[in-house]
Amino acid sequence: MADFTSISTLEGDARFDSYVARPAGTPRAAIVVIQEIFGVNEGIRRKCDNWAKAGYLAIAPDLFWRLEPHVELNPDIPAEMEQALGLFGRFDQELGIRDIEAAIKFARKEIEGGKVGLVGYCLGGRLAFMSACRTDGDAFVGYYGVGIDNLIGESNAIGKPVMLHIPTADGFVSAEVQQKMHEGLKDNRHVTLHDYEGLDHGFAAEMGNRRVEDGAQLADKRTADFFAASLA
Repeated sequence: MADFTSISTLEGDARFDSYVARPAGTPRAAIVVIQEIFGVNEGIRRKCDNWAKAGYLAIAPDLFWRLEPHVELNPDIPAEMEQALGLFGRFDQELGIRDIEAAIKFARKEIEGGKVGLVGYCLGGRLAFMSACRTDGDAFVGYYGVGIDNLIGESNAIGKPVMLHIPTADGFVSAEVQQKMHEGLKDNRHVTLHDYEGLDHGFAAEMGNRRVEDGAQLADKRTADFFAASLA
C-alpha cells in the first residue's frame, strides 16, 4: 500500500507531503528515501515500493515543497534537467535537513520507536551524508553525493554506520573531489566507501538512460545488506 501522506514540520507550523509505501506485514524498520533534484518522481517512488516489498516502511519526503510542491522531472529530457538544476540552485539545504528530521520523527512514530535508515541519491546523497552528521538516524547511504568533500569537517560527528557509493567517472564529482572524500574519511571507522569503476552519476537510477544494470544491482545489493545488518 502506498500513497502521499501529509506530515508536520518539526516546528509544527506547516505540513508537507511525503510518499509512504507500507509493507504487507509489520515493518522490520523504516527507510527514508531522499530524492534527487528531480523531485519525488516515479523512480524515487519505485525505490520506496521496492523497500516496502522487502519489509520496510519507506518514506520519500517532498523536499522541494517550499519551492514547488510535487515536482516530478525526467533527467532524460534536457528542458526538465535544466528545470531541476534551477530548483537545486534555489533549494535551502538547511531547511531540507530539518524536513528529513521530520520524516525520521514520523517514521519512528509509525514503527513505534524502531530503527530508521536513510538513503539518498545525487542531492539526496549529499543530504544523507549531512544527515549522518546532524540527525539521529540509525544508518545512512549516499549514492553519488555531490560536494561531500566540503562536509568532511563535520564527519567527526558521525556515530552510526555510513555507506557511500562513488562512480569514478561521475560528471558532477571530479576525481580530485573523490580523492578528498577517500582521504578525509579513510580513518572514520563508521564510514565505508565503494568505488564503481567507469560508471557515471545516476548509474543506480531506478529507470531511464542513466541506469547501468550491473552497477545498480551491485550497489543496491550492498545497500540492502547494509540496512539488514544496521537496522536489525
